[in-house]
Amino acid sequence: MDDKKKILVIDDEEDMQKLLKIRFEQESFIVITASDGEAGIKAAELEAPDLILMDIMMPKMDGYSCLKEIRKISKIKDTPILILSGKEEEKIKDLFAFQKISGYVEKPFELDSLVAKIKEILKI
Repeated sequence: MDDKKKILVIDDEEDMQKLLKIRFEQESFIVITASDGEAGIKAAELEAPDLILMDIMMPKMDGYSCLKEIRKISKIKDTPILILSGKEEEKIKDLFAFQKISGYVEKPFELDSLVAKIKEILKI
């Protein structure tokens, strides 16, 4: 893959960040990580990723607030966002329908399925 795609992982669990970074880099993605919503917004604006993978339950600023703020930034307002959460899927879908998310992955998840979903969203 010559034109490497950039993924921003926003998750407060350091082990989850490391796991996803290692797995995504095996697929030749460039991976940026952020530990909370505030850092995620800054990283998203600075890095302009091709896809954002975001947890819902985080300190400082949760995923709901983070998503709303990211959608206000013009250069990344249409960036695909995939939600990671242990919450019930229907509630997530209802809450995020108006914010244009690209999908939802329930924790725990299968890494290969997550990679396949990301590739599908990025059309690679």
